[in-house]
Amino acid sequence: MHRKPKVTIGFCIKNCEDTVKEALVSVVNQDYPHELIEIIVVDGKSNDRTMQIVKEILSSSDIKAKLFLEDKGLGFARQIVLDNATGDYILWVDGDMVLAQDHVSKQVEFMENNPKVGIAGGKFQNYPGENLIATLESIEWTVMDYIYGGKKSTRPILHRAGGSIYRVEALKQIGGFDTHIKGALEDLDAEYRIGDLGWLTYFTTDAAFCDRRKGTWKDLWNENFWYGYGGHYFMHKHGRNRRIFTPLESFKRVRTAYKLTRRKVVFLFILQYFFKKIAWFFGFLKAHINGYGHNIN
Repeated sequence: MHRKPKVTIGFCIKNCEDTVKEALVSVVNQDYPHELIEIIVVDGKSNDRTMQIVKEILSSSDIKAKLFLEDKGLGFARQIVLDNATGDYILWVDGDMVLAQDHVSKQVEFMENNPKVGIAGGKFQNYPGENLIATLESIEWTVMDYIYGGKKSTRPILHRAGGSIYRVEALKQIGGFDTHIKGALEDLDAEYRIGDLGWLTYFTTDAAFCDRRKGTWKDLWNENFWYGYGGHYFMHKHGRNRRIFTPLESFKRVRTAYKLTRRKVVFLFILQYFFKKIAWFFGFLKAHINGYGHNIN
């Protein structure tokens, strides 16, 4: 009889008291056998009620959990999960996500049926009640799902860890996550290195999840500044031939978005896209000034 695999939920969080309850409740309510799930929480030393809420929810759950604290960045946090995981797979959940009840079951089933896949992304769905800024952000992921849905590649096509499942064997073959990455793109870095070993990335399964997108200009700026800061390290490590974005992408995505939604509001995406890339550039420049990534061998 085929053994059902064990799954580790990697829950790397920081200062998300307003959303973490809904996220974690969606995890503990999964229909996958709870005795085959473990939750590893790594908190980036939150200064709000995030961990208090987490402990309250886990105390009433029958799923085993481990809690850790760190202050060295997301790459280090994900490595803590990998080092302590006993699962065959790690499924990453962010503090502002909500999983469909069958999300874990569908992700595991897909990975079991596709042994050459190292990473598989879940299916993004809009979070109800989003404002204009968040809606435009969600439309971008809807377009990505449309363009890349059902595709496998050894080149990165996913670019996100949240809502994705990673094969532990593949992660261990690359030596885990780069713990020197202080900010963003630790997932993209791992995706590249996993692909270099011949493992496939799949975009996307039908395992659904909702993700709260940034809804203010300030939050959007800070997020993309953070991506740009990480992008500087990434480019020094992997080379400039590995592009993270191109300006033409905005125009291509708008055309596809309008085709899918028939909503004229999608044309505002171009302005929002360039706003994000300006923030990205300043984050990149800040990292260059700080020398972040200059000493990579």
